[in-house]
Amino acid sequence: RAMVLEATILCLDNSEYVRNSDYAPTRLQAEADAVNLLAGAKTQSNPENAVGVLSLAGKVPRVLVTPTQDLGAVLNSVHGIKIEGEINICVGVQVAHLALKHRQNKHQRMRIVLFIGSPISVEEKELVAVGKKLRKCNVAVDVVSFGDIEANEEKLAAFMGAVNKNNNSNLVTVEPGANLSDVLCGTAIFNQDGPAGGSGFAAAAAAAQSQAAMQGFGGDMGDMGDMGDDPALMMALRISLEEERARQEAQQRAAAENPAARESTGDVAALASDAPVTTTEGAGSADTSPAPVDPMMLDDDALLRQALALSVGDDDDDPDLAAALAMSMADHQDNATARDDDDA
Repeated sequence: RAMVLEATILCLDNSEYVRNSDYAPTRLQAEADAVNLLAGAKTQSNPENAVGVLSLAGKVPRVLVTPTQDLGAVLNSVHGIKIEGEINICVGVQVAHLALKHRQNKHQRMRIVLFIGSPISVEEKELVAVGKKLRKCNVAVDVVSFGDIEANEEKLAAFMGAVNKNNNSNLVTVEPGANLSDVLCGTAIFNQDGPAGGSGFAAAAAAAQSQAAMQGFGGDMGDMGDMGDDPALMMALRISLEEERARQEAQQRAAAENPAARESTGDVAALASDAPVTTTEGAGSADTSPAPVDPMMLDDDALLRQALALSVGDDDDDPDLAAALAMSMADHQDNATARDDDDA
């Protein structure tokens, strides 16, 4: 299946309502975590995808980052968002559409992702009118409804009915107490090929990359906790790295039959292992790649190092993000050493 080429604007609800803590730790931070994860997944699925960020609340909706392939700029804008006022969806989506119309690559499909965590004050007929306009312009819209779900249900249903074209738009509701990121990972918003499509490795790498980068950008987001304290994330990483190991083994078997592909397979194996891989050129050279390590047998520290190393390998073009990831890895290793000393 061909990769989808998209330009996406992620619209955040930064109204006063997102101070509520019915989604841990707050609606805003749960929303920010999900936005970072989604932005990472978009850029991982296709290197030519572009992601922008828009704040819905305040005096007027404001574009924080125009569609870009720089994931670091997206994460930084989400980290610095301010809580103020009430959301204005109709104006917000039209501003997002305007930003998408000025995207650099006109071959990219246009998509808007709305995070709605507060009551919608505009009339239903206004939402329907805006939805029809977006549909006419071939703009897909995904909506994540959380917080005031029941109050917004009818208006969002009418909006989705107006904007949906050939099932290109999705509405997801997240009940209070649920984790926004976990729910999104199993929906078509996260993976446009469907909940079962794509590689779980990309999702886990994006999650590790997003959390590590947030730690690198500033200590204010440190309340999200150490990744090693999240058993669900550890299991997701183990399963995803197992999928990646199986894929690499299949590539190695194909390379054995096709010598021309041997070099590219060696490069992939090098990314998945902490140990260096030495290859020799020329016909008849032996494959000296070390045997891949079973992710199910790794402890939490080794698992995080491997996942973060893979993420760093994917972002060689962004020195700031790579440095942030490296700092996060070093901090995690220091924390693990401190815990070992305390146990001793």
